[in-house]
Amino acid sequence: MDVSTLKTLNEARRARRAAILATGLDDGESRVLFEGDVPPGELGEHVLKAFRTGNSLAVEAEGRRVFLNVHLPRPRLVVIGAVHISQALAPMARVAGYPLEIIDPRTAFATPERFPDVTLHAEWPETVLAQHPLDGYTAVAAVTHDPKIDDFALKAALDAGCFYVGALGSRRTHAKRVERLAAMGAGEDEIARIRAPIGLNIGAATPAEIAVAVLGEVIAAFRSRGLAGGEGRAS
Repeated sequence: MDVSTLKTLNEARRARRAAILATGLDDGESRVLFEGDVPPGELGEHVLKAFRTGNSLAVEAEGRRVFLNVHLPRPRLVVIGAVHISQALAPMARVAGYPLEIIDPRTAFATPERFPDVTLHAEWPETVLAQHPLDGYTAVAAVTHDPKIDDFALKAALDAGCFYVGALGSRRTHAKRVERLAAMGAGEDEIARIRAPIGLNIGAATPAEIAVAVLGEVIAAFRSRGLAGGEGRAS
């Protein structure tokens, strides 16, 4: 790998930008590909799948053998609300490989005792997200039921193009949320990206079951990035 290529990959890693180093196995020629800059044809199909799965592999396309070395930012899960659902979700997300952090200005709830070994921000989302911006490899789940806490984070998630944006609440609650977000400048297409009611429709009732539904929906959203037809498969 030449110095220029290494520099490009390092810059992409620092910026949390996905990249693939495509190297011809017969001629040794290589180039760095980014999401949104995918080549046409059969190679492009392999590249899109590699971006979704994160798996490096050798492929054959247009008569050439190419090795795709995938470099994806690690997805992160930001939960707005130090509630019972969050307590159940934290260990599940850790096992699944989605580092979780919690934002909640209510210091009675956002305590290390309730959330051991979890990155915890007992501050308003406006303060935290100014210091730790969201990005396309972040999932945001708003579960406080409090518009004063949830709404700013949801708008920030839509603005940042987060791969998943979910919010707790009934359809009636969400209808009022839609009005507030529209007043904040969010467009219809942006607001339509919010998963509400949050989580896969598995009939979840307890906080732990809702946490399972949320994590499943986050994983499905991550693995279906770039697909036009809804939820994707991990294969």
